[in-house]
Amino acid sequence: MDERRLAGVAARIEARIPRPESFTSDLRGPRTAARVGVWLGVAFAVAFATGLYSHASQLATPALALPTGPSRLYQVTQALHVASGTAAVPLLLVKLWSVFPRLVARPPRAPRALVLHLLERGSIALLVGAALFQLVTGLANSAQWYPWSFDFVRTHYALGWVAFGSLVLHVAVKLPVVRRALAEPVDDPAPVAGQGADDGAPSRRTLLRATWVSAAVAVLATSAAELPGLRRVAVLAVRSGQGPQGVPVNRSAVGAGVVDLLGDPGWRLRVVGPSGVVEHSLEELRAMAQRAAVLPIACVEGWSASGRWAGVPVRDLVALVGGGPEDDVVVRSMQTRGAYRESRLPANFVQDPDSLLALTLGGEPLHPDHGFPCRLIAPARPGVLQTKWVREIEVVRA
Repeated sequence: MDERRLAGVAARIEARIPRPESFTSDLRGPRTAARVGVWLGVAFAVAFATGLYSHASQLATPALALPTGPSRLYQVTQALHVASGTAAVPLLLVKLWSVFPRLVARPPRAPRALVLHLLERGSIALLVGAALFQLVTGLANSAQWYPWSFDFVRTHYALGWVAFGSLVLHVAVKLPVVRRALAEPVDDPAPVAGQGADDGAPSRRTLLRATWVSAAVAVLATSAAELPGLRRVAVLAVRSGQGPQGVPVNRSAVGAGVVDLLGDPGWRLRVVGPSGVVEHSLEELRAMAQRAAVLPIACVEGWSASGRWAGVPVRDLVALVGGGPEDDVVVRSMQTRGAYRESRLPANFVQDPDSLLALTLGGEPLHPDHGFPCRLIAPARPGVLQTKWVREIEVVRA
């Protein structure tokens, strides 16, 4: 192909690429982008902060001791995490729509200006890419859909820092523009009739209100299942609240491969500590002093449900084998596969009176899917760490 034909093809391609002047809507621009961006920044900040707490809660030995109460602490923080991430989806889409003309602006030819232009575009690409990755994978995780092979927890945590760091950098660069845009009125003065007025065009205020409503509807549709009177509107919630004994499950006894073990008459709970090993049958555990507490199962996907659990306080079992107030415990399940077949309970949780080796739920023996013959239930902990089908508790010195 000769140079003339190549030039013609290039010209036709360039003609098809939109230019900033191709977009004529007055709704686009800094005044829309700044106002949507403020709430998008709030949503990302809440998601980032609660995500850090969730990640720390799942570490075997977090750097700082996490609080054991209130018992609904993780339930609230994870609900905020999922709700803020969900709200960010329509906010991000409107934000990108409002600034799209600037994204297709032709780069300048001057070398210095070109370098600055490319750096700005690169930072925006990093921010948008990380934000989209976090939102898409986070929503997929809420639906328990994993069409990837990487470790979601580690990757989501790492990209969270990238997304939030990019956001802080973007805000710092654009702060003067944002301040000017927020100081201007939302809408232009009403045009005089007959002088270019377009009575059919929506106002910028209308667009913003539609954006806020869309974000609110998205949150209610996905996260309102636990709010009184709003369960019916949570049509996209990943859990309905129904399940054995009124509490839904993520992993069933069949899925964990423990069904054949649950009816073993020789089952014993092994408790291992500094003074030796003690084994308890189910009847012996039932004969011990019991404690009951209303505690939630709050999962990383954002759903939660509460129940009245009763059983033996973990600290009582630890004391029988010489464990002290500074000791952690490792709780092991009968399931032989899965990332959460054991969990570590920090010392402050061990000593909390509401940390139970639960034997009943709602006054009835545990359903197999809830961990029969016994399971760990502790306040303010992620559901994945509330180990089911427990076979062993081992005291470990920190």
